[in-house]
Order: sequence, then structure tokens, then C-alpha cells
Amino acid sequence: MASVTAAGKALLHLSATTPDHHPLTSFSSPAVSFRSSRSRSPFLGLGLRLRLATSSEIPALHARSAARGLRIEAAARPTILVAEKLGEAGLALLREFANVDCSYNLSPEDLCSKISLCDALIVRSGTKVTREVFDASKGRLKVVGRAGVGIDNVDLHAATESGCLVVNAPTANTVAAAEHGIALLASMARNIAQADASMKAGKWQRNKYVGVSLVGKTLAVMGFGKVGSEVARRAKGLGMHVIAHDPYAPADRARAIGVELVSFDEAISTADFISLHMPMTTTTAKLFNDEAFAKVKKGVRIINVARGGVVDEDALVRALDNGTVAQAALDVFTVEPPPKDSKLVMHENVTVTPHLGASTVEAQEGVAVEIAEAVIGALKGELAATAVNAPMVPAEVLSELAPYVILAEKLGRLAVQLVAGGSGIKGVKVVYTSARDPDDLDTRILRAMITKGIIEPISNVFVNIVNADYTAKQRGLRISEERIYLDSSPEVPLDSIQVHLTHVESKFASALSDTGDITVEGRVKDGYPHLTLVGSFSVDVSLERYVILCRNVDKPGNIGRVGRILGEQNVNISFMSVGRIAPRKQAIMAIGVDEEPDKETLKKIGESPAIEEFVFLKL
Repeated sequence: MASVTAAGKALLHLSATTPDHHPLTSFSSPAVSFRSSRSRSPFLGLGLRLRLATSSEIPALHARSAARGLRIEAAARPTILVAEKLGEAGLALLREFANVDCSYNLSPEDLCSKISLCDALIVRSGTKVTREVFDASKGRLKVVGRAGVGIDNVDLHAATESGCLVVNAPTANTVAAAEHGIALLASMARNIAQADASMKAGKWQRNKYVGVSLVGKTLAVMGFGKVGSEVARRAKGLGMHVIAHDPYAPADRARAIGVELVSFDEAISTADFISLHMPMTTTTAKLFNDEAFAKVKKGVRIINVARGGVVDEDALVRALDNGTVAQAALDVFTVEPPPKDSKLVMHENVTVTPHLGASTVEAQEGVAVEIAEAVIGALKGELAATAVNAPMVPAEVLSELAPYVILAEKLGRLAVQLVAGGSGIKGVKVVYTSARDPDDLDTRILRAMITKGIIEPISNVFVNIVNADYTAKQRGLRISEERIYLDSSPEVPLDSIQVHLTHVESKFASALSDTGDITVEGRVKDGYPHLTLVGSFSVDVSLERYVILCRNVDKPGNIGRVGRILGEQNVNISFMSVGRIAPRKQAIMAIGVDEEPDKETLKKIGESPAIEEFVFLKL
């Protein structure tokens, strides 16, 4: 006996066959489920048609269903487990749609025992949603909602593998975080926290706590996203000159606020105050280290309401001790809470708060409503704009496109690393060449993976087919597509994918194009992604873990010199390819390596004769 279940009390009329008219064996979504006892193998439900049955149809529907061995029944309301405190406005929305179980401070064991009875789970930052939780749900859990931005506490791979959507609430606390940044800025400049502590200790030290004015000072906003741009607006109102660094910030949005976009080095070397608003990624981890502090303007003041890991805390203590950094105001730390004996927290020139960026009454209510709406929408089967993991893709489509999906992401990652240090990408054009009818080629997942490759290396956003277009739009990244028809065999879906970044600012880009554009092209060969074009240079590069891309003059001995440098450091070369305009002219040398070279090795490569520019790529 099989059963059909739908959200709400209405009954469903169900008709389901595959294009080959085989009976449907299994189908599931957040809103409806169907399973037949004749097969345990899941099927993707192609051709499924659903509509609500009218009350007059119900008796006949029951009779027909019984004759076919089916049972039609009204569904219970979904159950949503709220594992951490949520604003009442959000809870009210949830209760209108579902049964809500508010169980706080659950142990991992208690969470695992409860989760098999729940269709959705809402957490903040304290609850760890691990693979064990998804396994314990036994496939019932359809959506996890993170009431906030960061999703470090949710195992995204396990969620995707179990078919569970993960959504977050990225916008509701924007203003609160920006306001806290400005509060720390002003408090630090006028020594508010230190003066308060001094007075409460019975002292009166007016001369000791003389501050600095904000008017006319330069503030560098590092990361010009939602929070960074709101901080910039408020700083302009305080009479500050605001500059910003963000490789993906749209220039027109910056101009509208009256902010100048500059390079990283220019930002930190000219600013009187530096406010950090970048995400925590592999490229931003400990970005503010001894090397960065050596470039700052002496006496600079630093505010961090973003992520603790972007600052090397030991390096910051050294910079504070030697006077390079006059003061710091920190809301976030590498380890939270930080150790009680933390030199940084106890430093007399540091103002600290316990991660209060989103802690306003209004922000908490806004986050509660935003995550409640996202979870309810997901349970209804709607595509959530704030989804942070990939949806299920039909097996036959994914099987054919799988190597091209990998190629698309790697081309995006390669292209963005070629412009690292530039002031921004103005646009992205993707060109697909194929012998198939363009109407038969759905490129949404390929476009999503290119977007993922471009955005994720410098962002904490997880990009997929659901949120790729939304994420690109939010960052001002304009992506266009073009399809070129080839008169050849349509046995493979694509002949090549070309990614063209327009008007980027990078030494490497300038050398490859008069307009400063970057073009990379790739193909799938024997099931593996290959780079076949960089600018106007033809190459043949297997896109594996690490690639060193050198721009050089084509001269005898170049390959041997670079090979010797790598060999001396026990770095194994997996392949090498050279593309050139003509003998003894400009060339591109691509070297694949099995191990990641250290900084000294890369420095030696860069100092080699005839090597004009090189990029080390992590793919």
C-alpha cells in the first residue's frame, strides 16, 4: 500500500508517469510525497501533475485510489524545531503554518533524537547541525534555517547529500552591524570605554583620555557590501572622507554614496581609520598581518565588526605595542569567546564588545521574520533567494553535464585569480559553443557554477543554481551569455566554454589585452577539464589542484630554470604547456604542480630572467 501526503487539509488528485509511461515509483518534495511499495529505488517524478481535489471529487477519488492500491489521506501540519531563541514575530509566522517546537539548549544527542520528527530546523550560531543530525533525520528534514548570515555551524555537504535545503537571513541585521561599527569608531576615537572604567574606579583623568576628531579624517572601508556601504553613508555624515576597497563593488554605487574605490595597498596606507567588513575566506584569513601592518599609516585606528579571523591577532598586538596601530575596536575574535588572559582583549588601547553587531531588538525581530519566511517558503516548495546549498538536479542531466559543471567553476576561479589585486570586474560574458540546438541546452547550472567560481574565493556566500543570479546581482556582477552553433556532431553537449571578464584592472590582464579584459576558454577532454586559451595564447592545461601561469618572453632555458627551482624544493611538475605568439616573442607558460610551493619558491620564480608576471592558481 502506498500513500500520498500534502501540506494542509485538502486532498490531492495525482497522475504520474514518466515520458516512457512507466509507473512512478517515488517522488518527494517539501510539500508533497509519494512512494510505492513496488520499488525502493527513488525516481525523479518526471511528468508529475498535481492539483487540489474539490470536495465533490473526494468520494470518487477514494474509490479509484483503493482500486489501485493507494491510500489518500489528509496531511498533518509540518513540524518545525526551533533550537535557539527566535523573535516572537518570526515564531508567530511559523505557528500560522506549522507546529512549532521551541526546544532550546539541546545537547547533540537530544537534537539527534528529536530531528526525525521534524520537517524543518531553525538555529542561530550555537547549535551545530552536523552530518549526524542529517543522518538521524532519516530523510524527513527538508530545510535548515540559520537565523543570521554565517553558516559555519551547518554541514552543507551533508545537507545537500540528504536533499535538505539550507537557508539563511543575510539582510535583516545590516543596519545594526553598521551602527555598531560607527559606535565603536566614535567610542574608540574619544576613549569612551576607558574613561568610563577609570571614573568607576574613582579616578578623574581628563588629560589621559584626550581623543581625536573624526571630521576630515580618512576612513577606509575594507569590503563594500551591504554593511560596508551603510558604514560609509554614516561616516560621510560625520564629515569623514571615505575610501573603499572591494574587487567587486560596482563603481556607480560607490560614486552615488561619494566613495572612492582604491586598491588594497592605497586604502591601508592612506587611511586614518580602517573599518573591516570583508567575509572570512581562505583569501582573507589573517589578511591583516605583520606585512599589512608594515604598510599602514602610523597611528592608524582599526575597527572590526566582520569576522575575527581576518586579523592576525598576535600581529595586531605587536602593532599596538610598537605604536604602528594607535587603537583598535573589536566586536569579533578568532576564538569566541576569547581566552580570559587574551593580550589583545586586555590591551589598554583596545575597546572590545562580545559580538554585538546584530544585537538590537529591531535586528533580532527582523532576522526572525526573514528566516521564518524563508523556511516557510522552502516547505511550500518555493525556490529561496537565500538558499546557500545546491538543490537536487535530475540525474540524467547532471550525469551528462558533470564534467562541464567542474570546468565552468574552475574557469571562474581561474579568471578571478588572474585579476586579484585589481579594482573590480565590470562584467562577465560567457560563450558556449555547441553542435546542439540552443533550445536543448539548459545552461543555468553552468552559469551558476561560473558565478560560484568567480564569487566564492572572496566571499562567504555559497553559490548554487538557486541563488547564483541573485548573488551576482547583489554584487553588481553583470553576467551575459552567448551561444555559438557549430556544424558538427552533437554527441557531446558542449565543445567549449569561454569566460570573458571585461574592463578589469590587473597587470596580467593589461598584458593580455589592450582593453584590460581577461578571456579564458576551456574544454572537456577524456572527461577532464582543460584550459585551452588564455587571452590570445593557446595552451593545453589540465585544470588540477595547482597551476603556475607565467607571462614571459619566449627564450631558451626558461622552462629549465623554473623546473630547477621547483625541483630543488621537491615540488613535482605534473605537466607543462607553452603558448606563444611567435618564436622569441611574448608567451604564456602553464605549469601544473602536485604540491603547493612555499612563498620563497614562488618568489624565486618571479625573479627568474624573462618572467614578466606570474600567477599561482589554486583550483
